[in-house]
Amino acid sequence: MEKNIPVGISGRHVHVSQADLETLFGDGYELDTLKALSQPNQFAAQETVEIVTAKSSIKKVRILGPVRKQTQVELALTDAIKLGLNPPVRDSGDLKNSPGLTIIGPQGRVVIPEGVICAARHIHMTPDDAAHYQVKDKQLVSVEVEGERGALFHHVLIRVHENFQLELHVDTDEGNAVMLKTGDKVALVK
Repeated sequence: MEKNIPVGISGRHVHVSQADLETLFGDGYELDTLKALSQPNQFAAQETVEIVTAKSSIKKVRILGPVRKQTQVELALTDAIKLGLNPPVRDSGDLKNSPGLTIIGPQGRVVIPEGVICAARHIHMTPDDAAHYQVKDKQLVSVEVEGERGALFHHVLIRVHENFQLELHVDTDEGNAVMLKTGDKVALVK
């Protein structure tokens, strides 16, 4: 079995719309790049915000860019428990009927009525990668993690796009549970 799919561990983060970015940081504001992410044209911004619910808050949550059509917050389950939320596990952008919260920036606050999810674990692939692994966009597969706390992750979503770079994305809870770190390699199991 080929153990050649690189891993990316995804921490809690926020994607913002341009309108919400301007409410949080000021009119005409643009995100400043802190560092490029593994997926082309994606970046961690220098900007952070506080996310707030009736139960608790988390400060210094990183914004990822570029801006999106709709603001969303992606959390690990541990974060959601701290905030008193029960978000669905979904593909990024699938926000309907998810919980909301308040986002606070230096210039204002935004209340999103929905948009908080735990991102479904997924593998980014190019069409050539998909052909190599004989999988299709939106197919669910399993991934084997070797090592001292090895495991088999089921229900891993395949996401295919010509601009993607091959990488498994799991959140911090999933990575910590099996001692994975960014850059490790795993095997796809159909």
